[in-house]
Formats: sequence, structure tokens, C-alpha cells
Amino acid sequence: MKEKLFSFVLRRPFLVLLASIVLVMVAASGAQKLVFKSDYRVFFSPENPQLIAYESMQNTFNKSDNVSFIVIPAEGDVFTPQTLGVINQITAAAWQVPYSTRVDSITNFQHTWAEEDDMIVEDLVFDDAELNADELKRVRDIALHEPLLVDKLVSEQGHVTVVNVTVQLPGINPVVEVPEVVTKVRAIQQQFMADNPGLEIKLSGMVMMNNSFAESSLNDSATLIPAMFGVVIVTMLFLLRTFSGTFSTVVIIAVSIASAMGLAGWGGLFLSGPSASAPTMILTLAVADCIHILSTMFYEMRQGVEKKKALHDSLRINFQPIMLTSVTTAIGFLSMNFSDSPPFRDLGNIVAMGVMVAFIFSVTLFPALLMILPVKVKVRKEEDRDWTRSLAVFVTSKRKVLLPGMTVLMLVLIAFLPQNKLNDDFVKYFDTSVPFRQATDFMQDNLSGMTQLEISINSGESSGINDPEYLVKLGEFSAWLRAQPETDHVNTLTDTLMRLNKNMHGDDLEYHRLPQDRELSAQYLLLYEMSLPYGLDLNNQLDVDKSSVRVIATLNNMTSNELIRIENNINQWFVQNAPQYEVLITGPNLMFAHIGQRNIVSMLVGISAALVLISLLLGFALRSVRFGLISLIPNLAPAAMGFGVWYLIDGQVGLALSVVAGMTLGIVVDDTVHFLSKYLHARRERNADSVAAVQYAFGSVGRALWITTFVLVCGFMVLAQSSFKINADMGFLTAVTIVIALIVDFLFLPPLLMLLDREKDTKELSSQESKTIQSKTIESKTLERAVEQGVEQ
Repeated sequence: MKEKLFSFVLRRPFLVLLASIVLVMVAASGAQKLVFKSDYRVFFSPENPQLIAYESMQNTFNKSDNVSFIVIPAEGDVFTPQTLGVINQITAAAWQVPYSTRVDSITNFQHTWAEEDDMIVEDLVFDDAELNADELKRVRDIALHEPLLVDKLVSEQGHVTVVNVTVQLPGINPVVEVPEVVTKVRAIQQQFMADNPGLEIKLSGMVMMNNSFAESSLNDSATLIPAMFGVVIVTMLFLLRTFSGTFSTVVIIAVSIASAMGLAGWGGLFLSGPSASAPTMILTLAVADCIHILSTMFYEMRQGVEKKKALHDSLRINFQPIMLTSVTTAIGFLSMNFSDSPPFRDLGNIVAMGVMVAFIFSVTLFPALLMILPVKVKVRKEEDRDWTRSLAVFVTSKRKVLLPGMTVLMLVLIAFLPQNKLNDDFVKYFDTSVPFRQATDFMQDNLSGMTQLEISINSGESSGINDPEYLVKLGEFSAWLRAQPETDHVNTLTDTLMRLNKNMHGDDLEYHRLPQDRELSAQYLLLYEMSLPYGLDLNNQLDVDKSSVRVIATLNNMTSNELIRIENNINQWFVQNAPQYEVLITGPNLMFAHIGQRNIVSMLVGISAALVLISLLLGFALRSVRFGLISLIPNLAPAAMGFGVWYLIDGQVGLALSVVAGMTLGIVVDDTVHFLSKYLHARRERNADSVAAVQYAFGSVGRALWITTFVLVCGFMVLAQSSFKINADMGFLTAVTIVIALIVDFLFLPPLLMLLDREKDTKELSSQESKTIQSKTIESKTLERAVEQGVEQ
């Protein structure tokens, strides 16, 4: 069957080319169905418990997606007539942001105060107010002593302020909705910065983070993929010195990417930050098949073999290893379907499709192109000074040193693996070149972090929030939470109620405490809510039947472990102090904190399944259970060693790195399969001993292995330059693992094979010696008989 395929491809290259063009056009047409989803919720599956809790919170209270205008006056003082006027104007303009439902700033803060028997509720600063020095001082004093404002909307020093816009995205068409909001807020930003020289405005918030996911990925696609094409072209031209081979390889890469992305579109998949890196990975992996076919073909042609015959031999020799490596790579990426995060499942599926499409085109379209294009190779004998042959001599002669030495090195690096911490900081998913990251870091340093915990405390009864006992516990919890070193700000109902109680007693500071009567609390809240303007009500803190209160804690930007520790501390506080209330803790940051750890657990199952499948496949393909088991060591060790190296570099394993082991498992098998297949070919077909078989494997496939490794490492190192940390870390650790895999396959696997095959070599040698002795015995007896017969005659 294979021979018929090869003969047809080489005999009818133009027909194969035409058929390939048609198939690619059909497959690639599905790419127009691909859309990019920038909502951070795409990282969570519908059954994710943290997402379910978050959506429940959002449905109970107002949604909390937001955009923050961080206003930085040139003079370093927010409380000037000019700056307060600008903040008033930004507040008004922010209502024009699409889907905005609330705008909070220091100027429209609903300040309450007593006037005889009346309670006045009004903006802290009116639009047309002409503020003199005394009025400015009054505004400053109120703002910097109001717990609802300090470290939330204005800094303690009064040098930075925030206008916070709450948006409620419909979720009908996320591809359009987020960019629509971002376009408007950027227009407002640019307009006010242009009208007020020296004024700086930065943009942060969840909507800006969502948009950064999309922009970082699109920027990567515009820069990293062209860079990788450049790397492939330069590498192949330099190492293989063939224009036709390089051009044909680039064509295979292009059609593989186009087909895979088109099939993803037909399959209803969508793009996100991680899955948008699929083209770079397909590009990198598709190169390997072509290099193996070219290397063998050029080797044959240098020996004087005609091009068509050399190409046919190359396809015959490499078909099984290439198919095997493609299938194992696909299995490795398909193991990502066990991930708890849908974007990584999509990434695995798209790359798996791309790898298999690349294999099909590598054994059909690639040889057809090589038949059509001119390929010239100088006829010469292979140089004895080829470095792979020298390496083979070194490895076989130093095997007694290399095996224990490499074993110790492998065990030392693997020992570092458990020292890694499962941790994440989702603000740092973006590097410091991304405007969102710059704005968020500035906000952390000068005002407050972006990390928020939303805590719902359910009283268990309608209007239960007015119960004095409930309010006391709510106040105690708010005070405890505010006292935590990680806390920047706490938005709680008890602050509002204490202020209202003071106002209703003629602003007497003695009454700056919680009301002692349930009916009184209810009346205060009703009076206050009826006085609030549109969009500034208490629906962001209270549910409809007044049974629950939402407390929002703004914390320092922190890692996932720290955030989970705080979550546990909050739960523990309620167990010890208020076990009668139902508590729900959620927030985007907390969702990301849990997803990394959930992903690790789910990916362990995926890796195990992939390992079993790959081991069975290798045992069947190599026709040896023994060698299938031997191959497990060089296949598993690189990923474990890679994580050991990662501990020495960083030591933090988050969402992205939790999928690397499964992803690299399929890739690193390639080197082992090619080396073992050539080793076994020499043992079985050439009757070579283990030393000669190792030298044959080095000579026949060593150069192709290091070239493919070089290209793979370059590809993933290009991905490591991504401004999106998930992709950058994933690319870097994958590159490290691939380098380690080649070192293991060159310096550890051959000595191991020679050790394990030594007994077989000894038996074969003993068998040959036995046959020689038997032969000599027979000859001796024949000679004796001949002599006896001669004597008789």
C-alpha cells in the first residue's frame, strides 16, 4: 500500500499538487468562522465550581466588570479646581461608555450630612462649583477621611484618583462588545489628555484585561509567526543548503497551518490567548517531518543515487518513524483535553489536527514539490569527519562513564521537580510592555491592587440585613478584614449605616455606630436609597429581598496561593465567629487561583492516558515490548528534568505550565523513536552488535535529530518572546525540555542500550564460538575418517 502511494506521488506530482490545493482551499475556508473571544471567562468550563459561584454572585448583585480611569495630575494634587473640574467632566463622559451602568468618582460620591432635622444627600463636588480655598479643604478632608473613598477612588496622599465605570456586557457577541467599550474609553482618555497637557490617564479594570488577552494574541500573530518563518527559512538554508527543499518545507508549513485553523473553524472552535499560539506550534512541528525526508534523500543523492530513487528510498525509510512520531505528538497534544481550561483543550485539538495534516502533506505534497522543483546535490562520499560520527565514537567509548554520570544528573534535576510551587498571578499574565500591566502596576503602587474578593453573607431571611445581630457580625468581619496586611480597601454596608446613623443624630460623632434597632436600620436605608441618583444605588451591595450583603475587598496584587490562603482564613473566621450565616467567596482572581491547581490534577490523568497509549504504540511499532519499556525512560525523564530546571529558574508553576508535560511528552518521543528505529534496523537487518548499531543510528539519523531539535527550540523560543506570559512560559519550558530530550537521547539512551544489549551480544558471541568449535570438531572427525579410510586402502 505504501509503495503504491509513493509510486503514484512520484509519478503524478502535478496531479498530487492540484488535489492538495483543492483540499487545502476547502479546509482553510473554515477559518472565516473563527472568532477571538477575549472574555476571561473562556478560561473556565461551564461546570467549573468557581465560575458557577461567580455567576451566581453576579446574578444576585450588579455585575462588577469595570473600566478604571486612573487620573494622575501633573502637579501631584487631585484637590485643585482644575483637576476636580476634569474629574467631573470625565465622570460625565464615562456615562457614554457602551453598556455602562454605574460611574463612581470622588466628585459624584454621595456625601450625606445633617441640616437641622434633615439629612442632605448630594454630590461631593458639583459640576459648576467654583471652589475657593476653604471649600477645597472641606472636600479634601471629607474625601480623605471617608472609608468608602480612600485607597479605592483616591490615594491617601491625594495625588492619584480613579473614575470607575461599571459595565454590564450583554454577552451576546463578546467579539464586538469588549472592543466597543475599549474604543470608547480610549477615545475619552486621549481627548482629556490632549485637552489638559501634563495630565496623565491610565486605563485598568477587568474589561481592559479582557481586551489585553485579545490584543496580546493578535500582536503575537503579527510578529511571532513571521519571525518563526524567518527562523525556519534561515536555518534550513544554512544547515541543509537547499532552496527547493526550504521552499517546499515553507509550503508544507503554510498549508498545514491554514488547514488546521480552517478545520478548527469548521469544528466550531474559537480562538483565545492560548489557542491563538497554535499556528506557531504547528509551524515548528511541521518542519521536523520535512527535515527527516530531506536528510535521507540528500544522503542517498550524495552517494550518486538518482533523485526519484533517492526520494522513494527516503519515503520508504522514514514513513513509519514519521507516522509514529506524528501520532505520538498528536496523542500528547490530545491529552490536553483533560485540562480543566477550555482554551488549552482547543490548543491541543488544533495542534493535533495540524500535526496530522502536516504528516499527510509531508508524504504526499512535499515529495511532489521536490519532484517538480530542481534539486541539485554534489555527489560525494559522506565525510569521515562528520561530527555525529565523532560523537558516536565518543559515546560508545565513554559509555561506562556517561551512563552513571547522566543517571546522577537526571536524578538530581528530577529531585528539584517537587520543589516547584503551584502558584499564579494573573495580572502578570502580561509583561510590562502591555499598557494594562503598566496601569495596573501603577495603581498597585499608588492606590490599591486590582485583586478583588467578593464576599456574600446571607442572613437566611428576607430583610435580615437590618437585624442588629447580623450588622454587628458584619461590622466585626469588615473590621477584621480591613486589618489584614494584604487588604487595601473594604467596601461594606456597615460604613454607610454608621454614617447615616450619625447624620440622623445631627452629625454627632457619638452616634457614628451601627443602629441598635432593626426598624431604624431599615428606615435609614430606605431614606438613603430614595435620595440616591440613577446609577448610584445600593444594588451593588444588597440583593433584592435584603437578605444578603456583598462585601468587596480590594487586595494587593498577589499570587494564587496567597489568595487561597486568605479565602481559607475568611471561611475560618465565619466558622468560628458567625457559623449561622451562609458565606460565598468569589471573584475573577480567585477563579484563576483555583484553576491552576485544578488543571494540575486533571492533566495528571491526561498524561497517564497519553503515556499508556504512546507506550503501547511504541511497543507495537518497534515489535518489542522490551524496547517499548526502555523507551519510557528517555520519554518521561526530559519533562521531569525540565520542571527541575524550571525550579532553578522560577519555581512557580501556574496555569500555562500545568499542560507542558502532556504537550512535550508527544514531542520528545520523536527523537527516541527515530534513534531506536535505526538502532533496531542495524541489529535486525545488518546483524550489528550493540556498539556498531549505536554508531549506525548516530550516523544515519543524528544530524537530522539535532537539526529538527534546533528548529523546534528556535520555534518555541520565539513563542517565549510573547507578551502574554502564559504563552511565553509555555514556549520557554517546552524549548528547555526539547533540548534536554536530545541530550538524554544522545548521551544516556545509547549507553543504556549497550548495557541492556550486552548480555545478548555475549550470547551471540558464545553462540558463534560454539559453532566454530563444532565446525572444527566435525572437520577433525572427517579428517580422521579420511585418514583411516586411506590406511585401509
